[in-house]
Amino acid sequence: MSHQSGIQGATSLLKSFSDARAANSHIRLLKVAIDNEQLVAVHHATATKSWQDDYENSMIPCLNQAEPCYIFFRLDSKNANGYEWLFISWIPDDASVRQKMLYASTRATLKREFGGTYIKDELSGTVPSDLSMAGYKRHVQTAGAPAPLTNAEQELSDIKKSQTGVEIGVDTKHQTISGVGFPVSSEAQHAIKDLKSGKVNIVLFSLDLTKEVVNLEAARKGHLQDLSRIITKEQGRYALVSYPHSYEGDHFDSLVFIYSMPSSGCSIKERMLYSSCKNPLIHTIEAELGVVISKRVSLA
Repeated sequence: MSHQSGIQGATSLLKSFSDARAANSHIRLLKVAIDNEQLVAVHHATATKSWQDDYENSMIPCLNQAEPCYIFFRLDSKNANGYEWLFISWIPDDASVRQKMLYASTRATLKREFGGTYIKDELSGTVPSDLSMAGYKRHVQTAGAPAPLTNAEQELSDIKKSQTGVEIGVDTKHQTISGVGFPVSSEAQHAIKDLKSGKVNIVLFSLDLTKEVVNLEAARKGHLQDLSRIITKEQGRYALVSYPHSYEGDHFDSLVFIYSMPSSGCSIKERMLYSSCKNPLIHTIEAELGVVISKRVSLA
């Protein structure tokens, strides 16, 4: 299933698209970025020579080593709709995990808003050489072998390509096919161990979106009825709760993992990161800290 970020193009961007696609347009390159949770045009270049010469002269200079972007590059060939374009995704290795996920999951939306019938080919890069003329020629040489990717397959490919291969561990930020994991703070680790030993029965976690870490929000011994008051309704949260119950005369304390995300009021980035970090956090709790989770619950 394809996961979309929900980010849309600003009105000014849609106007830039219309201008770029016009029959009399001289725009060769249009650079698009995500700013304040909108897609906006941040740079353009005009056609001066052949598309190959303009590509050589303008592509690499408009890339930022740490900032992802999308680039629409106009070819000299035409189809029934007008000039044909290259659609390029630049998601560099030095970008933050949050940016990588955001740009990978917004790609299909941007392509749709530009108009897929205008796009002749698509190219992705994580290092500048991927998007050099030599890199594009390598892409063209191998493009005929596999079948074209669907939008969902392309997004998954982007996410895989942007992954850094960091070793998974409780103290490291890591990426997996099921999500992006932030390291768990020492305070949160200690609270999980206290929960396991029975010292507390409710542990609440939050994400520090700036430092990219899972923090301890609260750890206490209390009544489960207090959960509705403890878990904020304004922001995303995770909770680990010990749930006492009986079955056929035997007493059990089962651990329940709760993922809470308000239906409104949270930024798109916060929603994406809480959703993406959930499974890696559960993996860390179980595999690294030795806690068995009996049930998972999602609240909105």
